Amino acid sequence: MRSNLSRGRTSHTPHRPTTHRRAATVALAGVAALIAAAVQSGAATAAPATPRAGKADRAHSAVRLTPAQRAELIRHADAGTAATARQIGLGARERLVVKDVVKDADGTLHTRYERTYGGLPVLGGDLVVTTARSGKTMEVIRATGATLKVPGLTPAVPKAAAEKQAVQRAKALGATKPAADSVREVIWAASGKPVPAYETVVGGLQDDGTPNQLHVVTDAATGRKLFEYQGVKTGIGNTQYSGQVTLTTTQSGSAYTLTDGARGGHKTYNLNRGTSGTGTLFSQSSDTWGNGSSSNAATAGADAHYGAALTWDYYKNTFGRTGIKNNGVGAYSRVHYGNAYVNAFWDDSCFCMTYGDGSGNTKPLTSIDVAGHEMSHGVTSATANLNYSGESGGLNEATSDIMAAGVEFYANNPTDPGDYLVGEKIDINGNGTPLRYMDKPSKDGASKDNWYSGIGGVDVHYSSGPANHFFYLLSEGSGAKVVNGVSYDSPTADGLAVTGIGRDKALQIWYRALTTKWTSTTNYAGARTGTLAAAGELYGTTSAEYKAVQDAWAGVGVGSRSGGGGGGGTSYESTTPVAVPDNGPAVTSDITVSGRSGNAPANLQVSVDITHTWRGDLVIDLVGPSGTAYRLKNFSSSDSADDVNETYTVNASAEPANGTWKLRVQDQATYDTGTLNGWKLTFP
Repeated sequence: MRSNLSRGRTSHTPHRPTTHRRAATVALAGVAALIAAAVQSGAATAAPATPRAGKADRAHSAVRLTPAQRAELIRHADAGTAATARQIGLGARERLVVKDVVKDADGTLHTRYERTYGGLPVLGGDLVVTTARSGKTMEVIRATGATLKVPGLTPAVPKAAAEKQAVQRAKALGATKPAADSVREVIWAASGKPVPAYETVVGGLQDDGTPNQLHVVTDAATGRKLFEYQGVKTGIGNTQYSGQVTLTTTQSGSAYTLTDGARGGHKTYNLNRGTSGTGTLFSQSSDTWGNGSSSNAATAGADAHYGAALTWDYYKNTFGRTGIKNNGVGAYSRVHYGNAYVNAFWDDSCFCMTYGDGSGNTKPLTSIDVAGHEMSHGVTSATANLNYSGESGGLNEATSDIMAAGVEFYANNPTDPGDYLVGEKIDINGNGTPLRYMDKPSKDGASKDNWYSGIGGVDVHYSSGPANHFFYLLSEGSGAKVVNGVSYDSPTADGLAVTGIGRDKALQIWYRALTTKWTSTTNYAGARTGTLAAAGELYGTTSAEYKAVQDAWAGVGVGSRSGGGGGGGTSYESTTPVAVPDNGPAVTSDITVSGRSGNAPANLQVSVDITHTWRGDLVIDLVGPSGTAYRLKNFSSSDSADDVNETYTVNASAEPANGTWKLRVQDQATYDTGTLNGWKLTFP
């Protein structure tokens, strides 16, 4: 899979399956119970031993494994895949394939698996199994809760038809390649009932010169397109702003090369305007590289080599991760890609980072933050492998932005100090502004500040906004402040303040969720659940850190505040489940408010928790005591994501506070049903 950070180059058009089930989580003990009870809602029902306030729980912190130790854990897990498959209830035709193992200080193992069925890869079949030191299974987190039972594996649709469909779609996106690179039979299980399918990959170049790697999943029985995502995610960042830095190189005879023997043998190559192959390894008689200007080809090489070293050191010293895949092997970098190519990208297939030279071939995109961003796509691919489409795609992009900020702050480079901006050193927009803002994402003109039910249909570079905003709030808190000379002013969705816990703790929570809690299909509600579980393990479920995670997510419209609403507000809640029939009449749930004076506030908070596949079918209204209806969510035929877990703000100042309030929910399309699990009114 290729990954980069460009905007407007990916396309996602949801196609509705006939059935669609919410991904399930099975949890058995300890903090695992939090996840089981909190899938989508984030509600906590169990707690681990609480660490000292403000101190990470060392027992639940990942240990730093050498490549040899990690390889041994993987070999041991691989030898036990058959037993593990039986233990967690997989069928006779299912097999597990070990992808990674994370070990905690107390001996707990988090083993990440891919899955096959009848010998075919299962897309959306990934899962994480957590086992105690004793060997007891504590928790299983699955990308899909659907049972893998496929009556037949013989395709009814010929492979050529799937290939034709994918090639036509790639051409619509600007690619010119006449045939697919590959077509393979798979089981598609990421968005509904598992079905035999084809996964077709079309390469080539898009119309702007970006390498294309479009993945199209086609139903092998009907020929209907089930899913697509663009494997290339392009990047933009600073150029030639790192100043004079120290590089680790290798001397061979009288020549020096950009080979970093201290970091897995990372190498930096010169493509010299080419667009394929490895290029030529930078080599020269002097160990002084570049002159700080694009007039010297080695300048971009030095910047890229420096960025790769920083990213390696950041992951190793912050999380104990040795290399992108945590196996001690270095990636490699290629600079001077194409002609005036204004982008950069990470490509899993070559395990390499590639940089263009920017407008006029004078601004190589080889900054600290772009290196951190793009290589973090590789880390995401090696761990949760978040699908690069829908809500999971937004989380994928945000993870790279978040880790890029981590790398930039870690670098502590005086000429490019750390910030919560993306691409602030290059005028890609032509108006002197950054590409993205984490404190208020909408300042870029397209990114979303907060989660809403249709965000899965937004381009992933803009749907990343709520996660970036969450990370900023968790790190620094809401309101106006200055960090490293940059002014920020972060609002919240519910108008209530958030107190930050510091960037270092926020990064630890995000990374642990990425590596031990999330799967390929994790959405925003699942991200909240995973980060809460991570915060509970690291700091305890009664800690300020745990509560801050709740409040920061509520600050971007995902879930409720700690203590029910926060800010000293009073909440009224209904927890009685109500079935939502398929394409049927509206159902209602009542909450009676009494003992208040005057009218309801202008910022009444309405928190809704609904389990429902294809949530776009739903129309949701709040009905006040007067009988007036306030629309919370409209019907959307294109919103194929699962569940509604959102806090809406309603101007209810015309309503008396006391009386019976109703939540009205109606499914207005066929195929999907659900349950209103509960809802809450909060009077700030």
